[in-house]
Amino acid sequence: MPSLAPRPDLDSLPKYVPGRTIEGAVKLASNEVPGGPLPSVQAAITAAVTGVNRYPDNGSQALRERLSRRLDVPAERLAIGCGSVSLCQQMIQALCGPGDEVLFGWRSFEAYPIVVQVALATGVKVPLTPEHGLDLDAMLARITDRTKLVFVCNPNNPTGTVLHRDEIERFLEAVPPHVLVVLDEAYKEFVTDPEVPDGVEFTRTHSNVAVLRTFSKAYGLAGLRVGYAVAPEPIAQALQQVYVAFSVNSIAQVAAIASLDAEDELLARCREIISERTRVRDALLEMGYEIPPTQANFVWFPLGDATAAFAEHMLDRKLIVRPFPGEGARVTIGTPEENDLFLAAAKEFQAI
Repeated sequence: MPSLAPRPDLDSLPKYVPGRTIEGAVKLASNEVPGGPLPSVQAAITAAVTGVNRYPDNGSQALRERLSRRLDVPAERLAIGCGSVSLCQQMIQALCGPGDEVLFGWRSFEAYPIVVQVALATGVKVPLTPEHGLDLDAMLARITDRTKLVFVCNPNNPTGTVLHRDEIERFLEAVPPHVLVVLDEAYKEFVTDPEVPDGVEFTRTHSNVAVLRTFSKAYGLAGLRVGYAVAPEPIAQALQQVYVAFSVNSIAQVAAIASLDAEDELLARCREIISERTRVRDALLEMGYEIPPTQANFVWFPLGDATAAFAEHMLDRKLIVRPFPGEGARVTIGTPEENDLFLAAAKEFQAI
């Protein structure tokens, strides 16, 4: 009699590697904002605690209505999920069966190949350009009759590079209508380049475009896990069908609404991070590092084989960065004091 065992293909499942947390060390590995929830959001969270004996609204109706007004999108085209990564998985579950293909640039968000394989779909990795950006022409060339979904991460994680409006428009015009293009905009709030479009606008003109956003990054709610999708109505409904009931808790819903109500404070904090991003990248370029232009809250070091040594050097100095062995390291923009510590360590490494 066969013994009880999990799916055999799980042995080959790529492992999601979260940023490490070490007591006393500066964590620049997970693209969190250093400030935490805004004060008004903290107050809303505190007030919401008294109601956690009740199940949350399974449809996140109040949050969907608030997003509907903010984005000028019908609530029926909005879906809420347990962070944008959960929505990535829901997208694949809703659209793909065994053998269907999901395209994405590589390297890009490391959860893509994981959620694809879990759904028994086939992931197709398309190499980045020499400038560390997504190669839309190469992605287009890899689309087949089996392709159901294409993830386009803009800004791209972990490289921070972006696609401009004209590039995306040309791509969308060429993508077959049976393929859903998912614009993953987890870092949208940090974008200052006027040529980078708001992906929601494409959902108004194309019936096969969806957008993912999250409250984990700029809004400082990474620990509460809430994100949203703007999608064609049939897709948004399908996302709700595969949604794990009550997975977006009541405190997360309240905190997300309060964050949307504190937009001015949020944008001021984002401007501070953007200013530090410029300062850090300029300093690294002066040291001789190759750092691609970034529109996210992190910088990318394409260090290749030196990546592991770089990460260990930082760890020895109580600085945690996010290495991708053999490829490069991603470093989150922290407070000015944290960034100064990192820059000093980076200068030391350059001198080795």
